[in-house]
Amino acid sequence: MRLPRPVLIATATATAAAALLLAPNGAVADPTPRPGAPVREGSDPSDGARAAGAPESAADRALTAPVTGLAPDAGAVRGYPREQVLAPDPENPADKSIKLGLAPYHSLAPRLNALQRLGDRVSVEVAGRSAGGHRLFLVTVTAPESERQARAQERLRELIENAPVAAAEDPAVKRDYKTPVFFNNNIHGNEWEGTDASLKLIEKLATAQDASTADLLAHHRVYFNITANPDGRIAGTRANANGFDLNRDFVTASQPEVRAMRQIAIDKQPALMVDLHGYVNGTLIEPTTPPHGENYEYDLFLKNTYANALGMEAAVNGLGYTPERDGVEPAQIPFRDQAEGWDDWPPIFTPQYMPFHGTVAAHTVEFPMAVNNDEYDDLPVTELRRRASINVAIAGAAMRASLDYARTHRASLVADQIEVFRRSVTGAAQVPVSPETVPDVPGIGPEDVYTTDFPRAYVIPAGADSQRSAPAAARLVDHLLANDVQVRQATRDFRLGGKAYAKGSYVVDLRQPKRGMANVMLADGRDISDKVSVMYDISGWSLGRLWGATVDAVRTSQLAVPDRAVRAAAKVGYVAPGGAQGPRLRLRLDDAREIAALNSLLAEGISVRRAADGSAIVPASARAKAAVAARTYDVAFDATKESGGAPLRRVRVAAAVTPGELFALREMDFDVVPVSTAILNAGFDWSRADVLFASSGLDPADLTPAARAALNTFLGRKGLVGRGAAGAALNTSAGLLPVEAVEGNPDANGVVRVVNSSGGGVTAGAPDHGFVYAPVWFTGLGAGVRVEQSYAGGAGGNPLVSGHWRALEDGSGGPAQAAGRASVVSGPHAVLFGTEPLFRDHPKGEFAQVARALLTVS
Repeated sequence: MRLPRPVLIATATATAAAALLLAPNGAVADPTPRPGAPVREGSDPSDGARAAGAPESAADRALTAPVTGLAPDAGAVRGYPREQVLAPDPENPADKSIKLGLAPYHSLAPRLNALQRLGDRVSVEVAGRSAGGHRLFLVTVTAPESERQARAQERLRELIENAPVAAAEDPAVKRDYKTPVFFNNNIHGNEWEGTDASLKLIEKLATAQDASTADLLAHHRVYFNITANPDGRIAGTRANANGFDLNRDFVTASQPEVRAMRQIAIDKQPALMVDLHGYVNGTLIEPTTPPHGENYEYDLFLKNTYANALGMEAAVNGLGYTPERDGVEPAQIPFRDQAEGWDDWPPIFTPQYMPFHGTVAAHTVEFPMAVNNDEYDDLPVTELRRRASINVAIAGAAMRASLDYARTHRASLVADQIEVFRRSVTGAAQVPVSPETVPDVPGIGPEDVYTTDFPRAYVIPAGADSQRSAPAAARLVDHLLANDVQVRQATRDFRLGGKAYAKGSYVVDLRQPKRGMANVMLADGRDISDKVSVMYDISGWSLGRLWGATVDAVRTSQLAVPDRAVRAAAKVGYVAPGGAQGPRLRLRLDDAREIAALNSLLAEGISVRRAADGSAIVPASARAKAAVAARTYDVAFDATKESGGAPLRRVRVAAAVTPGELFALREMDFDVVPVSTAILNAGFDWSRADVLFASSGLDPADLTPAARAALNTFLGRKGLVGRGAAGAALNTSAGLLPVEAVEGNPDANGVVRVVNSSGGGVTAGAPDHGFVYAPVWFTGLGAGVRVEQSYAGGAGGNPLVSGHWRALEDGSGGPAQAAGRASVVSGPHAVLFGTEPLFRDHPKGEFAQVARALLTVS
């Protein structure tokens, strides 16, 4: 779920449960928020502990690879049904679903096998595997199709996306296209009931003989992601086995479950989708309050999402549950019933990501009756099962109402999906929402109008001037392609928008079906601090600013570039020619891939030294090892005569960090040992570590005297890399750096401009933008403190580029107070970050700052 606002009708224990959740920056959420403020959410405390115990192999590096090859004949167009016999999973009596009377994960494969045997309407495929290795089951329910008919459906789907003008006039689309509907279940592992409701609905659709069901399945494919998060379902945690909230990961797609859902969105192209969550009482049914994503065709989205919400509301309320008898409040629709606080601004949530693939009705639905967290532990089993059964019934009612809407509005859903793509490929302007453009939705006002002025294209440069960011550019291009964004590469030098670009530069023409996806990722975004009082989650995420590549927006009427379509970024990997006695090799350390390559060489025992500019100098004798690293990590080793200075060695990192930071450290191939207050109090062998990286879960005030003494001895002898308020507090406790940490507004987040210090320090080669969440800055700098980076803007300025950052009511904590202040500081035994360079594994261009800090301090 998204945690409920104080203005929403919540369960009696919602506030207490919220108090147990960790905020995204690692601080415990305030159980009594100020009036009108959201209760921020993060992972359950147990999720972080699970992430700390997850095997390093769980940190899969294939961040942009589509999930393929997991089902028979994957990628081939086959008819329906696509039946297969699923092997059973071992019975697991510890599965947390069992206590609720719900389907444990190990029961799913046998149940799906049985559903396939009911007739010729149900197909089951394996869409991927979770971080913990569990299968992700995609069920399709539809009338049978021959292979020829299935190929015809795929041609119509591609026509709608890639030739929408023709599709709008094609009678076969109106007559024959089976409009896709998608139900996503259990993306938060401890919000179980959507899975069970879907199993019941699949059985009903498989066996019903009425005319409306026959009509539905003749004209629709209905897809069910049975459980999007089997790891969390089994363990009773919100997050997956890597500790990630999957409903925050769509713009980054770091997790395999999200990559599987992304591929479903691309391949199936649903016109309507529902994401089933819990728990908000009464049942919460999107659409949302402002701000609304500025890259959507929001008039089409709001028209359908609001109308379908009304149908779901009627169906849910029609079940007859009452507050007095059942504890169930009437359903609510935030767009209609709330002023703000339940936004659809960031594309990190499933229903806010899917519209960029053509979904014109997308919903989060929150069942009412809480059965997780404290309720799971404290309530009698009979009460838990009563609540769970109510939630299953409500989820079923919401899905059935959505199918009714899809069946009765099939033609308009398809027409509106075609219009989304038509506007995109023709470069048409967006249509602002208003009572005139969306006449059936009440309450539309100027506060609901969010549109953007799309550039003509984006260029990701190649050539001599962009070698520093070459690995980042390749990663960004592959990520765009994985999100179904069309990218082209110049075959000759060219000029565009008054600037010269070299052959090999990448061009993203925004006159393409997925222009919204391209722009939401590459644009700077917007400062929306004055639009709403506080944001539900992150408000800025720009890959153009945070992923390390140079990205130029081009505003020109013509786009005449000699180019070709690309299916993958050009390889960057390179080793300067020469033998074992030739010139030494230089490896930049500006990108996460370069850091991973360095760590792989150090793990091989290669003698690597650090140059004055912070790069790594590799001996010519290690050329063969460098060639392997160049291929593995797609990085370049240039020739150099420089001998380098201090030796670099493999760093063992003790990490008290968030799951996203742990994942990023392992992505860079650091040797990581997770620690926490509890682990240190139990007795930790500090000889296992060379440096401590701390941002969350380690409070010196809660350490035993022996644990605190051992920690302080280690920090005085080795050192600390700290992030945020927690890292700064640990620095103060240990007396390492003489600085004062100033905490900004804890609700603030977004993309900020920064000024990096020169001289080959921690931020050498870093981008001039960073990411903040609950920003911190440093004042009172004592002797020996080096300012590595500052917030831009000068005294009283505003470093925020996109996101939401206001001053507190007393005028403190705002961007004007941070402007010109130190955001990263260092000294002999410590580096402190006031920014969030590893946030949720997202700001890829910032990762190397942390790596340099770890290498420097250790």
